[in-house]
Amino acid sequence: MKSLNNIGFENTYANELNAICERCSPTSFNKSEILLRNYSLAAELGIDESFLDSKECLNIFSGRIVLENSIPIAQAYSGHQYGNFNPQMGDGRAILLGEINQKDIQLKGSGQTPFSKRGDGKSALGPVLREYVISEFMNSVNIPTTRSLMAIKSNENVFRDEETPGGILARVANSHIRIGTFEYVSYFKPNSLETLADYVIKRHYPELSDADNKYISLFAAICDRQSFLISKWMGVGFVHGVMNTDNMLVSGETIDYGPCAFMDEYNPSIYFSSIDKHGRYSYKNQPAIMIWNLSKLAEAFIPLVDKNKEKAVIELSEVLNLAMPTYQEYFYIEMSKKFGLKNVDQEVMNLVNNYLKILMDNSVDFVLSFRDLGKLLSDNKKIDDTVFKNVKNFNNWYFEFLNLLSLKKLTKLKVSKTMDSYNPCYIPRNHLVEDAIINAVTGDMKKINLIAELLKEPFTEKNGYESYTEPSCSDERYVTYCGT
Repeated sequence: MKSLNNIGFENTYANELNAICERCSPTSFNKSEILLRNYSLAAELGIDESFLDSKECLNIFSGRIVLENSIPIAQAYSGHQYGNFNPQMGDGRAILLGEINQKDIQLKGSGQTPFSKRGDGKSALGPVLREYVISEFMNSVNIPTTRSLMAIKSNENVFRDEETPGGILARVANSHIRIGTFEYVSYFKPNSLETLADYVIKRHYPELSDADNKYISLFAAICDRQSFLISKWMGVGFVHGVMNTDNMLVSGETIDYGPCAFMDEYNPSIYFSSIDKHGRYSYKNQPAIMIWNLSKLAEAFIPLVDKNKEKAVIELSEVLNLAMPTYQEYFYIEMSKKFGLKNVDQEVMNLVNNYLKILMDNSVDFVLSFRDLGKLLSDNKKIDDTVFKNVKNFNNWYFEFLNLLSLKKLTKLKVSKTMDSYNPCYIPRNHLVEDAIINAVTGDMKKINLIAELLKEPFTEKNGYESYTEPSCSDERYVTYCGT
């Protein structure tokens, strides 16, 4: 391990895509303190533990010091927000310091940038802690995601609906290039489209560099990664909440944990965001919105694919038409794993569909249902001690499930162990995260530290923490708000 100074930043985005970014320095926060540190992620980046605990580290990530080998920038991008195109967006409160080991290191909430417009470029502490906890959970359950290196309390208040403590998140990503980045270049800098696409290929899809039509291949690869990502969201009951094109990364990682939440009882129509008035980004709509977003990416790709626009549209449409079937294939693979099954066939798909209908009709908790099903298989629980007590049609379904396992020559115990290794018992339950953040913002970090620790090993049940597996008892609909 080396210190960050010895590793040094690379600045490939700043140097190779300088036409679509602006240089700017983070605001200096002089009294900051690190509240959450991610030692395991630091190790992956080659940063040693002692450095993460050092004053030098705090100075860099609180904006007091800009290293000589860092070219801090704010990225430009456009975005379709709730279906409406906003051409002039960009990092209004985030600054990219550079890359370490080909990973972006970005400060979120680090002050004004050329894209801040009338905003202060800062972040409240609550959304910073929220993104740290949830993004790290997503990584723990193997969902592609941006990650959090540290959460910092700036000790300077910010003004939103009310005065509240400020924070900075050190975010790590394979890159921060969005569908909206391509939209921006297509709209403002069409001569830079090839440069951007070639950069994305080199950084994320190097296997495509020698493809016959590398740009149609790139579009297909991005469609594939988006399809895989959304299937993973659906498998854990994650509702992103703001699937605008500026929040969808071409690397296939989850980004922007502002208005996201997790489904308790299985309700495909559920949505949580206060600004999503009609449920555009509800749980069930996420696959369709993925296709909508990819269609906007396809529009930006037209000049890349062929000089003949009609021919390009045909080629891109053929690829786009495969995205939903690809998603469905990934979805059933994901769901079959949740049942401890290896292969997908029509019987398995029917089993999945019937199970989800039972959950929906009886308002059964999505996450607990899979854990309890595993316990039923291992004979650790009886039906009356599970979420399936008094659930209509479950007994018939369960009998069919057992028959399927028998036909596939799978033992109940083996399937149970497989299920427990794939279905988390701990997720960022909305009410628990909210309560922990409220306490942390007022200075008590005990609850959020505990949640962060539990979510590092979300598949392993720990005695004494049963309440952390349970949904909220409140009948009130949980509502999330954008962190800006």
